[in-house]
Amino acid sequence: MSDTVKLAVMQLKTELDYDTTMKKAADMVAEAARGGADFAVLPEMFNCPYSGKYFRPVAEKAAEGALDEMSRWARENRICLVGGSIPELEDGKLYNTCFVFDRGGKLLARHRKVHLFDVELPGMRFHESDSFSAGNEITVFDTEFGKMGAAICFDVRFPELFRAMAVRGAKVIFLPAQFNMTTGPAHWADTLKLRAVDNELFVVGASAARNDDFAYHCWGHSAVYDPFGIPLAAADETEQILWAELDLRRVGEVRAQLPTFLRLRRDVYTVSE
Repeated sequence: MSDTVKLAVMQLKTELDYDTTMKKAADMVAEAARGGADFAVLPEMFNCPYSGKYFRPVAEKAAEGALDEMSRWARENRICLVGGSIPELEDGKLYNTCFVFDRGGKLLARHRKVHLFDVELPGMRFHESDSFSAGNEITVFDTEFGKMGAAICFDVRFPELFRAMAVRGAKVIFLPAQFNMTTGPAHWADTLKLRAVDNELFVVGASAARNDDFAYHCWGHSAVYDPFGIPLAAADETEQILWAELDLRRVGEVRAQLPTFLRLRRDVYTVSE
């Protein structure tokens, strides 16, 4: 098992046309593979604009086709794929869902966003629960590099979820996201860093690129933090591939040097394993 993981975080600029966006995503995954990446990571809601009027139509159009395409991208490029998130339709309910595939295109994990983004910010009202149902599972999965976890955007504001993934063995947590222009500059980088420091593991924040033609303007600024809270890579708001290398030995090193994670008082408080 290798201790080094090369990441390509694909800060994709979603287009209004579904097929154009999917072709762009396929090309970026292929570019990630050519660059030697072990993992390609897409952003939240990468295949449609982040707006309630698009979620169900795109889910109905894509159906299993989006999963088949992502599986094919992983298989043909021999790369692990964290498929950002897409609107998923099951039994009439919509979910904001991240699918993860191994190098052979096999589905490793499915994370349905647990905490839905319902906010009343100055100048902005957004209720994700008007469109989506919430997931109810903590997502940790096995890879050729060890255990990893997945969460989506607003999930990052709930430390208990990240601690639960950490105590279940995750050394890397992927976070597809689209923070907005209010919370992004205020909280995005700090929150990613804090979740990494809290649990002494790697956090990969994969944002979409900003599209000023859409009503919802995301902050962008994908970033990767190591277990000591050191930024390994960071982007601006534009479309790009962000590269990073993770030395997984850092998790054990940091936990030995600053053993906060190893000194949890489970006799006083606990997050179930």
